[in-house]
Amino acid sequence: MDAWIRTLCDWVAIPSVTGTEGGYGDALARRLGALGLGVERQELAPGRFNVLARAGRPRVVFCTHLDTVPPYIGVREDREFVHGRGACDAKGPAVAMLAAMERLLHAGEERVGLLFTVAEETDSAGAALANRNLAEPWEPAFVIVGEPTDLEYVAAGKGSFKARLCARGVAGHSSQSVGPSAVHELVGASQRLLNESWGTHPLLGPGTINIGTLRGGVAANVVADQAEAEVFVRTVEPVELVRAKVERALGPHVTIDVHAKACAPVEFCVPEDRRGIAIAFGTDVPHLPRWGRPLLIGPGSILDAHTEHEKVRKQDVERAAAEYERAALWALQRLAT
Repeated sequence: MDAWIRTLCDWVAIPSVTGTEGGYGDALARRLGALGLGVERQELAPGRFNVLARAGRPRVVFCTHLDTVPPYIGVREDREFVHGRGACDAKGPAVAMLAAMERLLHAGEERVGLLFTVAEETDSAGAALANRNLAEPWEPAFVIVGEPTDLEYVAAGKGSFKARLCARGVAGHSSQSVGPSAVHELVGASQRLLNESWGTHPLLGPGTINIGTLRGGVAANVVADQAEAEVFVRTVEPVELVRAKVERALGPHVTIDVHAKACAPVEFCVPEDRRGIAIAFGTDVPHLPRWGRPLLIGPGSILDAHTEHEKVRKQDVERAAAEYERAALWALQRLAT
């Protein structure tokens, strides 16, 4: 497995923050071609493309994403870990998937393919593109998705509702009774959102909301004519109900300006001899309904993903390769039953 760890270090060293995935996609495509696979690039935008690879007619597909969150953090290696942006989210899973694919090909199994998507960390536009363009000879019945889950299979995951809110006011001198202030309107809406109940689920627990950004106005002595916020609900309820709750909290001067990445909670397949956990983070799965029944597992911890100390244990990458191979064989066996 040492050669694959070298590959992981090489890939972590390639910046691939969302929007700049092309260099990593090129490196991945070259490695897939070296395995003897047919490689396809599915362009989302100039320099941004999904990477697909296959030997025969894929019925089971390994899938993870090419992009990382900012900022880029260079690679560093010690005896136990590979450190750097993307180490566990999700270049570690990608390496493990290629290692599993290599083993399956050596065993004569050609009904497995790979899909690597762009834009998972923002709007899953790459996954949506792959879903729209699914065509012969691809015929997936299962999709094995790689994310950092501490090598635990996932039974269910929270959905998501992401939106940008826009408040409009009337600019004026703060000494006068003018307005309304866009900032005041947005703060009031934010408080109502924070006081809202976002439901509960027997496995996933409570839904939650995060107001990730809030900005507006020009100065302390000027009534603000504009303000905006970005909110993210980790949903355990139907999307329509979540949207209605958000809209009810906004008030007359605040609207949903941009609405993206909305999906209901997701259920995943878990092999019978493995236990399944619940997660709160999102994946590309809701945007890949045509790619088969989903399984979700991968090396690394979600507590390390998106942090300055992102890392993955080398031994877990090796364990993940074995588990991905096993999961693919489990899924292929289900095709005959």
